[in-house]
Amino acid sequence: MEIWDGYLKDGTLANYDLVRGEPIPNGMYHLASEILVKHIDGDYLLMKRDTRKSNYGGYYEATAGGSALKGEDKISCAKRELLEETGISSNNLQEIGHYTSHDTIYYNFLCVTDCDKSSITLQKGETISYKWISESDFIAFVNSNEMIDIQRMRYRNFFIKIGLHKVINSNLLSKFKGAFFRLCSANSKYAKLLLKQLGVNCFTDASK
Repeated sequence: MEIWDGYLKDGTLANYDLVRGEPIPNGMYHLASEILVKHIDGDYLLMKRDTRKSNYGGYYEATAGGSALKGEDKISCAKRELLEETGISSNNLQEIGHYTSHDTIYYNFLCVTDCDKSSITLQKGETISYKWISESDFIAFVNSNEMIDIQRMRYRNFFIKIGLHKVINSNLLSKFKGAFFRLCSANSKYAKLLLKQLGVNCFTDASK
């Protein structure tokens, strides 16, 4: 049985124990830490989730993370999860943001490491493979269906800070183009207005 500390929404301890797998009472939260690993050469580490996991089995994630055990704070949780899921031991963890869902407070960390890239270890039942990818490939990953949507959301502010927001916006723009294709074909005045706000020019207007 895995026991968690219960937290209030503001991140303070509630002096209430939670049990993994049991419903979390309304107004109560548990703590989780996520760690994005970047090598000093610029590559990012992705870990492939075990295909038997009920949530997003077989997906690659960036990079490691999990729930804090009773008595752990966000830092000790991050260090443990990083070591368990990748084999990387590091005190160089930079907090890069946090995100609160309906029952979980996520703290996000960046770990910049000079580890031997071939020394990554897997955790039975959690991960089955790993890969290092370049920054350009990481940008493509962030903007693809391969990245877990909710994880992208939790890292959103960090991605904006490092400049990935331009690429993300471009990706969203492409989706809008597809969604409004039929409106474009109909030359709808309403569609023109919306697409103009998005910076999309798919009409020929002889009056201009």
